[in-house]
Amino acid sequence: MFTRKPRLIAVPWTAVGLAVGLAGSASQAAAERPMERPVLLGAFKNDFTILEEPFPAPREGWEDGQGNRLTLADYRGRVVLLNFWATWCAPCVHEMPALDSLQAALGDAGLTVLTVSAERGGAKAVAPFLAENGLDNLGVHLDPRGKFALSFGVRGLPTTWLIDREGLTVGLLEGSAEWDSQEARVLIEHYLERDAAPAGEGPAEWDSQKVQVPIERYLERDAAPAGG
Repeated sequence: MFTRKPRLIAVPWTAVGLAVGLAGSASQAAAERPMERPVLLGAFKNDFTILEEPFPAPREGWEDGQGNRLTLADYRGRVVLLNFWATWCAPCVHEMPALDSLQAALGDAGLTVLTVSAERGGAKAVAPFLAENGLDNLGVHLDPRGKFALSFGVRGLPTTWLIDREGLTVGLLEGSAEWDSQEARVLIEHYLERDAAPAGEGPAEWDSQKVQVPIERYLERDAAPAGG
């Protein structure tokens, strides 16, 4: 589990502390691979939280711009940077060009940047925003009812989770970041290199059994004891 570092969140979310359905386990191959920690540099040293106990990504899904239902299982074998955002969230808008640049730089290496919008206006609001701002490397991904965000215990926007090639959630950052910086690339490239599957080995299969895990286990606060 991790201990939350003090950090402002741009937009408060509506509900936390839900028990969420998670996949049972990663493959045996994933479990046997060394889980060395990445080097955190610059602002990421304070702002990015590495989970000491990575957990399988929730199975809840979202929709693309054409109304197709997607889940993170569709991206097995790739490192996923999952960003929750909205057009009305100023810090979210600020970091979108950096996320777009990161996708352009590392997409061929196995990274997928998923920017999932809480926009209630759906694709009619998100698609023009991406086009008008030249964000050509980011697709339209929608979660207007917030179910996908709640499955990750999102407390505010923007929030970004990092998921490795095996489908394990390995860390998060609450608030905006310079995702096209060298410090961000060092973090992402750690997982791109560490999780490269050997020749002939496909992405890990997730166990079909679902288990209930309270999301607050991974979202504990740095709270001083009463009277301290």
